[in-house]
Amino acid sequence: MNILGNIVWLLLGGLITSILYFLGGLIMCVTIIGIPFGVQLFKFSLLALWPFGKEVVMNPAKGCLTTAFNILWIIFGWWEIAAVHMVFCIILCITIIGIPFGKQHFKIAKYSLVPFGCEIK
Repeated sequence: MNILGNIVWLLLGGLITSILYFLGGLIMCVTIIGIPFGVQLFKFSLLALWPFGKEVVMNPAKGCLTTAFNILWIIFGWWEIAAVHMVFCIILCITIIGIPFGKQHFKIAKYSLVPFGCEIK
């Protein structure tokens, strides 16, 4: 069922979203300061490509550097990714057919709010 969900996800915009996250990661990696943020966008790209069957595990015991990067992530406006995914989650969860896809948007939104210190399994 995960394979079917991922195929439908790709056809309904997952591939475009993944490519945009990847391009954003490349742009962020141009500077040395942006490399940690670019790496997180590459992780978003992989999660947006195949979200079904993957879990996001938050590990808050990573240290103070991850907390500092998460604060910078929110300050510089990357929280907008979470807001957009939450809007899509709400829109998709209105219909019964869209609930599985809304759950995937919720998973990405949860990860995109504080990505540092999280693992995708």
